[in-house]
Amino acid sequence: MTTANKSLMALCAADIMSRNIVMIPRAMSLQGAARMLSRASVTGAPIVDDEGCCIGVLSATDFMHSVETDRQPRHKPDGQGETISHSWQIPENTLEPRYCVEDHMTKDPVLVGPGTLIGELARIMMDAHIHRIIVVDMASHRPLGIVSSMDILAAVARVN
Repeated sequence: MTTANKSLMALCAADIMSRNIVMIPRAMSLQGAARMLSRASVTGAPIVDDEGCCIGVLSATDFMHSVETDRQPRHKPDGQGETISHSWQIPENTLEPRYCVEDHMTKDPVLVGPGTLIGELARIMMDAHIHRIIVVDMASHRPLGIVSSMDILAAVARVN
């Protein structure tokens, strides 16, 4: 049965997931990951180990948390000017190359199989307060796709 012929509640992750996904290696720098996400116009992606298994997720929220925990408010080196005291005041190029994604990713990501129904996907997102779920081959934990909250909204919008 094609997706067009399925009722909304019969849709599963495989029907609505984005299959062209960005996968970030665990040892990549935060700066490199930020560039990769920006170029792909996405706000989060799975982190994979050397075998391609999903071990975490990096999102815009993780970037904000990395700034909050790693950057203390400080004065400019010359002692002049104002103190940086809010995450929205971060100057460009402050993501230091030595910080890797594995240190700042969300560990124990929410993973589902491709057959997970749309209602369950929505419930999981609401309960976990997340905006994306990684769809994996459950045996290998290799990412197959991502279902975002926008994918669920798009499926709802297509229902007449």
